[in-house]
Amino acid sequence: MSKKGDFHNHTTASDGKLSPCELVKLAKKEDLDIIAITDHDNTNGLEEALKTGKEIGIKVIPGIELTTRHNGESIHLLGYFKENSYKSSTFQKYLNELQEHRIKRGEKIVHNLKKFFNISIDYEKILKKNKGVVARPHIAKAIIEAGYNYDWNYIFDNIIGNDSPAYVPNKNISITEGINILKSVNAFISLGHPTLINKSKVEDLMKYSFDGIEGVYPLNKPSEENYFRDICRKYSKIITAGSDYHGLDKTDEKHGYIGDSVLEGEELKKFLNALQRY
Repeated sequence: MSKKGDFHNHTTASDGKLSPCELVKLAKKEDLDIIAITDHDNTNGLEEALKTGKEIGIKVIPGIELTTRHNGESIHLLGYFKENSYKSSTFQKYLNELQEHRIKRGEKIVHNLKKFFNISIDYEKILKKNKGVVARPHIAKAIIEAGYNYDWNYIFDNIIGNDSPAYVPNKNISITEGINILKSVNAFISLGHPTLINKSKVEDLMKYSFDGIEGVYPLNKPSEENYFRDICRKYSKIITAGSDYHGLDKTDEKHGYIGDSVLEGEELKKFLNALQRY
C-alpha cells in the first residue's frame, strides 16, 4: 500500500483548533503515514508533535509557514527542516519578534472592531485563553462567543478580512528576507498555496530560490495542478502537497480537511529525498 503524506497542517500553536498531539493522532486515524506541522511564524508545537509521532508510529516533519509580503499581497513560504537547526537561538529570536508583532497586531484589530463595527470583545481574555497566541480565527471565535449574530465566513469576509477597515497586516517581510532566514537554518522552502496568489504570476516568483511549489492543494481551480506541475518541471522545482488543515470539519470552505491533498509514490520519495529524511 502506497504511503501518503500531508505537509501543511496547523495546530493551536498558531491558528489551528487541535493541539499538536491531537493533530498527530488524527493524522494516524486518517491513515496518513507522514505529516508536517507548519504553524504560522513559529515552531512552538513541534516538540509535542514529534514526541507523539514517535509514540504512535507516524512520521512528523518539523515545519513552519512564514508570511511574507510581495506586490501588495501575502506570499506564504512553507519551510521544512532537514534536522533540528530550527532550534537555533538566532532563528528563534527572529520568530519571537514576529510573535510579539502578532500580539500587538491582534490588539489593534480588536481596537478597530470597536471603532469601525461597534464590536466589543475582551482582548486580554483572548490572549489568556489561547496561551499568548492571537490570530484572526481566535478573534472570530471571540466575536461569536460574545453573542454577535455573525457566522464564521461572514466575519472573515466582511469584518476581519484583508479589505476590512479593521484589518491590520502582519509584519512586512520580503520574500528574499523570508527565504534567507529559512535558508540560514537549512530549510527546504516551498511556495505555499500558489492558487491563492492573485497579484503576481507564479512563474515570475520562480526567480526566487524556492525548492518546491505546493501544487497539490484542496482549493486549486480546475487544471491548476497540472499547471503547477508544468512550472515545477520547467524550473526544476519539487512539487509538494498539503491540506492546510486548521482543525475544522470537512465543511471548512477556506482550507482542506487533513489528508485532502497528499503526496504519494515517486513524488513523495523525491520530496523526502530532498529533505534527506527517511
